[in-house]
Amino acid sequence: MTGAEVAKVMGFTPGQQVQELGWDEDADEALRDSVMDAIEDDLIYEAVEAVDAVLLWWREDDGDLADGLVDALTDLAERGTVWLLTPKVGQPGFVDAADIAEAALTAGLSQTSTVKVSPTWQAHKLVRPKGARR
Repeated sequence: MTGAEVAKVMGFTPGQQVQELGWDEDADEALRDSVMDAIEDDLIYEAVEAVDAVLLWWREDDGDLADGLVDALTDLAERGTVWLLTPKVGQPGFVDAADIAEAALTAGLSQTSTVKVSPTWQAHKLVRPKGARR
């Protein structure tokens, strides 16, 4: 999949406000560029208003994933999406699917899909359950 196709599959559109958390030198720059191209803007690091989505780069040794997900919700709009980006199986920092499911539940989120977004990263779409939205 090309970067543009990945950004489309992830649902990014022009004008969306996307916050990025957990960036480090191992983050996939082509994916970041594709998201910025799709939203036609830069990624936000310190939000001053609610954002439409959060890109959360996470590796096994980054700490407590549930806490990271709760932090990702701080600036997220009520109907926003958290895209949890984790290394693929076999990559350094891989996060087990069971750990993701447990952390999402603890943070009050539901995992809806997983997308392979680059040769070394996968993206897990997390949303607030529909019954929790008001």
